[in-house]
Amino acid sequence: MTSVNRPAALNRALLAVFGIVLLAAGGFGLATHFRVLRLVDPAAPIVPGTGEPPGWVFYVIAAAAIVVGLLALRWLIAQLAHRPRTKLWRFETDPAHGRTELHADIAVAPFVEELRGYPGVHQARASLAGTRANPSLALIVTCEPDVDLGEIRGRITEEGVPRLKEALELDDLPVEIEFRFTSRATSRVG
Repeated sequence: MTSVNRPAALNRALLAVFGIVLLAAGGFGLATHFRVLRLVDPAAPIVPGTGEPPGWVFYVIAAAAIVVGLLALRWLIAQLAHRPRTKLWRFETDPAHGRTELHADIAVAPFVEELRGYPGVHQARASLAGTRANPSLALIVTCEPDVDLGEIRGRITEEGVPRLKEALELDDLPVEIEFRFTSRATSRVG
């Protein structure tokens, strides 16, 4: 199962800074080429000397560029990974008499609504992944800054998850909970 830990604010900030630096360098190169900026002569060589480097240098540069490109692509894909993949669950006791299908997102919808009703919880998301034989539940609970996380965790593990297990007729349901804090001041009417 993929982790529900998404990149932190520092990761996003570094991506933004890296992007701004690359855009600035590209803009400087274009402005110099079209003689908008006259800080550098566009015809001047970038490095001293006019001789070509040995042939193997070009292969090393190309290989390094490919590796950096693949690492950047993997990093980009990691930014898009939000939650574990959910599946369609089939409840079959006797296939001759039909079957019942339930999408995992629909199965956890009442549980999520229950979590949103807990005092101090601003938002909740749940992903039920795996199969009925090997399920796992990933929760992201966004709370108000002054809330008691131990109390919310206790309610989730002692009240909410047992009811979900009973509703889905599961013996075991491993749960991974990620708590986040909202930066907005909220006023709940409940």
